[in-house]
Amino acid sequence: MFEAPGTEWVSPHKLLWSSFNQNAPCVIMGVPLDETTSFRPGTRFGPAATREASMALEDFSLWQRRTLVAENYYDAGDLVLPMGNVENALGVIEVAAREIVHSGRKFMAIGGEHLITYPLVQAVLQAYPDLVVIHLDAHADLKSRFTGTELSHGTVMRRIVELLGPGRVFQLGIRSATEEELQEAQGLSEIHFFNVIEPLKSIMPRIDGRPVYLTIDIDVADPAFAPGTGVPEPGGITSQELLEAVAYLAGSNIVGADLVEVAPAYDNTGQTGLLAAAVVRECLLLLAPDGK
Repeated sequence: MFEAPGTEWVSPHKLLWSSFNQNAPCVIMGVPLDETTSFRPGTRFGPAATREASMALEDFSLWQRRTLVAENYYDAGDLVLPMGNVENALGVIEVAAREIVHSGRKFMAIGGEHLITYPLVQAVLQAYPDLVVIHLDAHADLKSRFTGTELSHGTVMRRIVELLGPGRVFQLGIRSATEEELQEAQGLSEIHFFNVIEPLKSIMPRIDGRPVYLTIDIDVADPAFAPGTGVPEPGGITSQELLEAVAYLAGSNIVGADLVEVAPAYDNTGQTGLLAAAVVRECLLLLAPDGK
């Protein structure tokens, strides 16, 4: 089994489309970080809820007209993270992701809070120095500090734009930000408010084959479609628009991805987990595009 130094893996649930092929070109890993959530905690249960919901889905995508090939994916289970120590947890996440990337494989991470994206991007950047990031979210997450710390789910994109430099982060569907953070981060990222499909159509020709890291906060969808999240924000896109946006990236050079901020305790219908699982399915087809 794949292991990162100082970590262990557990796998209580397997995704419907995953296999036991540990040498598969794409690794699925749960990253149950839940340390800096500022409103409603519980994202540590997001990976399990997404796996459970995946059992209800077909492995054929009508959006991309392709079927997941089981041999292409390996569900390595969840990272075991040290609780109460954010910096150590981020180090474990980066090491795990770096092991996957340096072995020539890609990964689909399932969170967990959005702060996991920072160490994941750090790991991918080492292998792809011209990396760009596409970010789908309700929140800009560009604050310099949030609740007294620089490492938070509310600062994650600020840390990433500082890591990559200006012009390499594209933020879509944003509908919540402070005036101060937008002013402070002006020129660091390209922000598109409220919409995702039309901005993607303008962005992708400009990226022109460069390696892309895709990060999706489930709250980019309206709470009517995804109520089970830590900081729900009214006025979002539909679940159909989210799935269409991910499928639109087919044929792009997606080298890593994550889906974050599912907090199943706030959705007794299970619909948030279902949407998350559907998004993961579409992302997996982007990451290992040899589906039939």
